[in-house]
Amino acid sequence: MNPAEAYILDQDEPFRSILLNLQAVIERTLPELTMIFKYRIPFYYYEKTPFCYLNQSKGYVDVGFWHSAHMTVHPDKMVTKNRKIMKSLRYFTLEEIEETILIEVLHDAYSVKDKGFWK
Repeated sequence: MNPAEAYILDQDEPFRSILLNLQAVIERTLPELTMIFKYRIPFYYYEKTPFCYLNQSKGYVDVGFWHSAHMTVHPDKMVTKNRKIMKSLRYFTLEEIEETILIEVLHDAYSVKDKGFWK
């Protein structure tokens, strides 16, 4: 088992289930991404470029997007609190995951994957 998978499986519930669900949706939606363990969390890469990460912290799970400065889909669902650039989708429960919104945001992130981190 790779360290990124171990990170997910080592989380307490409900975070393990949230992370497993997010992993399944991401990998089904964008199978060309590769999940690695980077910065002590699961990080998805497209080729050699960071794409998004999964992070369990303080009672929630974030799906953070590397190129979020360029993203335009569902800005009302994205969390930016105390951040200058990074945006994320945040989930406190498994039931909060709206798969349609997650997939639309993933496609938006993929459409700007070749742009820089900054605007």
